[in-house]
Amino acid sequence: MLAARLYGPRDIRIEETPPPGEPERGEILLTVKAVGICGSDLHTYLDGRIGNTSVNSPLILGHEFGGVVAAVGPEALDGNGAPLRPGQRVAVDPATPCWHCEMCDAGHPNLCRRLHFCGLWPDDGALREQMIVSARSCFPIPDAISDAGAALLEPLGVALHAIDLGKLKLARSVAVLGCGPIGLLIIRLARLSGANPIYAFDCFPWRVEKAKAWGATAAWTVDEDPVERIHDLTGGRGVDVAYEAAWADHSIAQAAEMARLGGRLVLVGIPSDDEIRMKHSTARRKGLTIMMARRMKHTYPRAIQLVTEAPDKVDLEGLISHRFPLSQANKAFALNAEYGDAVHKVIVDI
Repeated sequence: MLAARLYGPRDIRIEETPPPGEPERGEILLTVKAVGICGSDLHTYLDGRIGNTSVNSPLILGHEFGGVVAAVGPEALDGNGAPLRPGQRVAVDPATPCWHCEMCDAGHPNLCRRLHFCGLWPDDGALREQMIVSARSCFPIPDAISDAGAALLEPLGVALHAIDLGKLKLARSVAVLGCGPIGLLIIRLARLSGANPIYAFDCFPWRVEKAKAWGATAAWTVDEDPVERIHDLTGGRGVDVAYEAAWADHSIAQAAEMARLGGRLVLVGIPSDDEIRMKHSTARRKGLTIMMARRMKHTYPRAIQLVTEAPDKVDLEGLISHRFPLSQANKAFALNAEYGDAVHKVIVDI
């Protein structure tokens, strides 16, 4: 069985690995079909770590994925509580919480201390032909959602969670720093939520143009001071909700400066040095509500419903700029890490 394994920074090797075996109680054997490369994957690829989690032994990356059920263990019930069967197409939530701790019982499984996450050391991810996954993490998808679309339900779920944290209402003003895939999805969902105006910023011109196409009222490169631009547009008031989705060191401070008095700041990106920097006086004197987006909650059913019932409003495949086979996973990561060829979302087909 082929797998793409990270041995160190920028060192991905395609190798044969033993098959995963038979699923046990509450598990399925999944034939992986498509995997998306996420910004957090790039952190690990470039630095050999993400946040305070280091890769201490070779690791299979990949947490945005879907596939086909190849075999089921006893009591293999999906995330909606229905029995899974071989041949079903599913999207997979990469997070497997314990389901019985304080946080899980309180409805915050994304904060479970015992949570296992695909592609986060020491748990191998999805860049392989087959893998064992928790049945409860699986959500059946209709034929209308492609294999690549199934993989992109994960970033859509993260964006839905970020929108929930922002508590958007009709005519609320929004700024989004960072127009990568999750930033774009936040823009689109904010537009569907009735937010207006929506301002967006990114360092790459092609992402700025994409942001406009995906619902931003206006978008600019960061060559123009984003904070000054927002203050000019709002008469110094600022926006109701500022989203930081760029994982750039300075963008968190900029987002805080953009938010109005009593506004909300939602942090979605992961800084490369694991540090948050903003002026304490800015956040304190404005009385900002600061929310940290930790993955997602039970958003897969909502994401599937949204894409199924309104495919013209959330075109997940419209995010994709490049596709590679598993045998070229190293090229896929290298291109993505260098932001070459106007790259946006990269899919690895298994």
